Amino acid sequence: MAKPIKLVAVVAGVALLAGACASKSGGSSAGGGGGGKTLIISTDLPMQGASKDASEATVNAIKLYLDQVGNKAGNYNIKLQVYDDSTAAAGKWDDATCAANAQAHVANKDEVAVMGTYNSGCAKIEVPTLEQAPGGGMLMVSHANTNPGLTKAWDPGEPDKYYPLGFRNYARVITTDDYQGSAAAQFAAQDLKVKNCFIINDNETYGQGVAKAFQDEATKQGINILGNTAWDGKQPNYTAFFQAIKAKNPDCLYVGGIFDNNGGQLIKDKVKVLGDNNTVKLIGPDGFTGYPQLDKLAEGQGMYLTFAGLSTAQLRQAGGAGAKLLDAYKAKYGQDPPTDYALYGVAAIQVILKAIAGSDGTRKGVLDQVFGGSGISIDASTSVLGKAITIDPKTGDVSARDISILQLQNNQEGFLKAWPVS
Repeated sequence: MAKPIKLVAVVAGVALLAGACASKSGGSSAGGGGGGKTLIISTDLPMQGASKDASEATVNAIKLYLDQVGNKAGNYNIKLQVYDDSTAAAGKWDDATCAANAQAHVANKDEVAVMGTYNSGCAKIEVPTLEQAPGGGMLMVSHANTNPGLTKAWDPGEPDKYYPLGFRNYARVITTDDYQGSAAAQFAAQDLKVKNCFIINDNETYGQGVAKAFQDEATKQGINILGNTAWDGKQPNYTAFFQAIKAKNPDCLYVGGIFDNNGGQLIKDKVKVLGDNNTVKLIGPDGFTGYPQLDKLAEGQGMYLTFAGLSTAQLRQAGGAGAKLLDAYKAKYGQDPPTDYALYGVAAIQVILKAIAGSDGTRKGVLDQVFGGSGISIDASTSVLGKAITIDPKTGDVSARDISILQLQNNQEGFLKAWPVS
């Protein structure tokens, strides 16, 4: 029995650490008083490293929304708990921390649902543990995971290997990289008119997946793919790396991965060796959006980005619930959220709260609301995404499929155009 006792100690330590990290970013919980049972929902995000700003903004937007709805879901009081899935040493999400967080979620007896994760690789670690949680499994709804394999066939064994008991417990309110990578390739071919593209990836689940989707569609679009290779996020510079790529004479570089993996140095050396982003077009996915360090980087100006949803600018222009929340956020923090994912975090919370409101307050009851019957729908009048959304009860995927093309100019990620998803 010594091993289980040690595991409980580790889980408790991680839960306390998560709470401590959350306190540094403005408090670990937001909860309502009054009568009725109190249920815990949580966020599971990288609160340290390059993603810190985006994660804090997402948590702050969620807290504002919970205040607007009185910290209630039906007859239940709602308390928010913040978990950190990153480490200071890694400067980003961490495999072991994600695994420990999953154990901490299931050990927290009043916790019924998780909003997260931000990184698809972390979700693939946590989802199987949450599916096997006491009480019939625990719901996870992500605002940012775009790797297709979490919900549909992609890499070998996916998605079934994430659901060892044979039922789904994972949903998302964002579209997937098979659409995002394809849209980027279509934009590169049809709008930018590039002919010869080199692809690099960060050798992580998300980066490899979106790079593969870009490569497959780029080939169909008539773009010559010069190569697809990984960069090492721990290298001090990438001069030699790009010298080898320069010899192939690309007019386009696609960067599949997350900015957290030394993206700043990577982009600096890209421009140094290959030329500016007008000479050799630089295109990246949503893993490079929402980072103030990149937005202010001189070498980043002109970079094209895709976002697997609607940008904050689009949501503000659409009015309604999303604009109302953005107004409240700006009034409190003096600016809009630095990440387009903040309102998607709130959209995921809307799904969770509606599931709780229709449930009996148990984990299984909450899960059954999402993956039973016709699933969960949020109508357009209340949706912070400005449109009605429905979670498919068979897969966990969302009905909305939006891709935005952005361009980094004047230290801002400006909305360029919406790209049709087919």
